[in-house]
Amino acid sequence: MKKKLRKHLKKLYKKMFRFMGSFLPKDQKLIIFESFLGKQYSDNPRAIYEYLKENFPTYRMYWSVDKRTVHELEDRPIKIVRRFSVKWLFLMTRAKYWVTNCRFPLWVSKSPKTVYVQTWHGTPLKKLGLDIEQIHMPGTNTKKYKRNFKKEAAKWDYLISPNGYSTEIFRQAFDFKKKVIESGYPRNDFLIQSNNAVESAKIKNACGLPIDKKVILYAPTWRDNQFYAKGRYKFDLQLDLDTLKKELGNEYVILLRLHYLVSENLDLSGLEGFAFDVSSYGDIRDLYLISDVLVTDYSSVFFDYANLKRPMIFFVHDIEEYRDQLRGFYFDFEKEAPGPLVRTTEEVISEVRSIEQSEFTPSEDFYKKFCHLETGKASEQVVKEIFQ
Repeated sequence: MKKKLRKHLKKLYKKMFRFMGSFLPKDQKLIIFESFLGKQYSDNPRAIYEYLKENFPTYRMYWSVDKRTVHELEDRPIKIVRRFSVKWLFLMTRAKYWVTNCRFPLWVSKSPKTVYVQTWHGTPLKKLGLDIEQIHMPGTNTKKYKRNFKKEAAKWDYLISPNGYSTEIFRQAFDFKKKVIESGYPRNDFLIQSNNAVESAKIKNACGLPIDKKVILYAPTWRDNQFYAKGRYKFDLQLDLDTLKKELGNEYVILLRLHYLVSENLDLSGLEGFAFDVSSYGDIRDLYLISDVLVTDYSSVFFDYANLKRPMIFFVHDIEEYRDQLRGFYFDFEKEAPGPLVRTTEEVISEVRSIEQSEFTPSEDFYKKFCHLETGKASEQVVKEIFQ
């Protein structure tokens, strides 16, 4: 009986959303923000929000937050509304603007009077949307996934792009025909504006990290075919943390930042003081700023980190499977990656030692292609084009 009632209420809620969205007048000063399905206060939506708050305080702005994350964000100086609550229903259907970096559920219908701003969340290396040849995710298939993606992207009024390379891919991968704002990423304004020792020390202290040690940030992506169930992905950690501690522990600490879709808990027993799980840390931008070296794989984090012009190592133990079976790449990653590609923990250690012995020089070609628009003014440009 309870199950039937819940199903009925969900159906009624979705109908109400569609009805209210169609008929309620829009509040021209009301904006709803969401980041990574309501799990974070972060990324491009955060940067746009903070710019608006500082420069145009007359806007009424709310953050759509997953009920499991509400307690983590209650102390933030932001107005929170629980995702899919009654209040959320009224605010979403009255808001003039929606700003998010992921997709809303397909049932969320959009009025022509609502402005839907899609910021997305990374420069693409791996195939996206309609460009993915075969879907390996749970709860869907290739045909259904592409059909739903296309339907959702058709609702977007604006799409934010970090560079010309991304604009071209976004248009084809999302079948997007409306306005692309090629501004650089608003989230990277922070990296340009706050790249200094004072800010880094403040973040290190807040994270409880030793000031006298260098920081390695390990931030891999998720694998489409590694999951427990729909929406619950796992990650097989191939990096030998014990060996890393033995070889590098006197000079370094390592921060482990797993993708937001990965739900598996790390066991860091015996690694206290060396390895720190920062997967649930609010915004990865802070972690970039305090890191001396980035270790990643196929995650788009390296495009953002490149703005700091610091060393990167690519730990790609499964590159053939990921490239040829799971996703595929948009360019020859093995030739163009802005750092060495390695397959073992020992090789990671060797590359870290190599960085210590010679000064790191970033690839100018890579920087010109992917980072040239990052001047610290992207949020300003986006706000001018959309909200003014």
